[in-house]
Amino acid sequence: MSLFDDDLMSMVFDGNIEATELLLKIILRKDDIQVISVVGQRELQSPIVGGRDIRLDILAKDSTGKHYNVEVQKKPKGAHIRRARFNSSMMDSRMLKAGQDFSELQDSYMVFITQTDIFGHGIPIYTINRHFEEIDEAFDDGSHIVYVNGNYNGDDTVGRLIHDFGCKEAKDMYYPELAKGVKHFKEEGGRERMCEAVEKYADRKMLDKQIELIKNLMDSMKWSAEQAMTAMKVSDADRAMLLEKL
Repeated sequence: MSLFDDDLMSMVFDGNIEATELLLKIILRKDDIQVISVVGQRELQSPIVGGRDIRLDILAKDSTGKHYNVEVQKKPKGAHIRRARFNSSMMDSRMLKAGQDFSELQDSYMVFITQTDIFGHGIPIYTINRHFEEIDEAFDDGSHIVYVNGNYNGDDTVGRLIHDFGCKEAKDMYYPELAKGVKHFKEEGGRERMCEAVEKYADRKMLDKQIELIKNLMDSMKWSAEQAMTAMKVSDADRAMLLEKL
């Protein structure tokens, strides 16, 4: 596993101010970021009954009140541009308390680190901000979306960061802030928690394969989800869970 695996990434950055500051300073090109809190695998529940919940790989906050959600994704589907919009809205909806003015809403940054260059332009970082189409001016609503190209291998800070995210061993990494956390969970006292994460990762991969097979049967055989699961001999206990994922 490497930092491109969200379980390891979340464990390494959970509570790790030093590593999170390094990550954000490099990606956002801002040397003055001071992180005051960071949590891995933070679940945000939908305020709507039956609405979609999300689990964030990293949720951080800095000394000025800005919020940052950082996600790693191996597949382009997981970093869909509308997911960025959804995650941003979920962060924003939790920033204001009753009675606060909308002008008090802090900036939010939705950052995807993708293993491939999903936009295909070969640049290391894609920064998306709103603007007025009719005039050359920014629409500064404080919402920022950033995609990091995990296929970039330039000899600069971003290239070295991406290199470290792909490393499976701490000794091969450039940044000690990242290497320290990886070494702890893969080689030292955090190995037990790491083993649990590996088991969870394996279970999730098996689940993904089941879902893919169900979808293939539905498409090729023109079956319903129930018919596909019957053919696969899926237990009644697992059916409801799989239906939620389809």
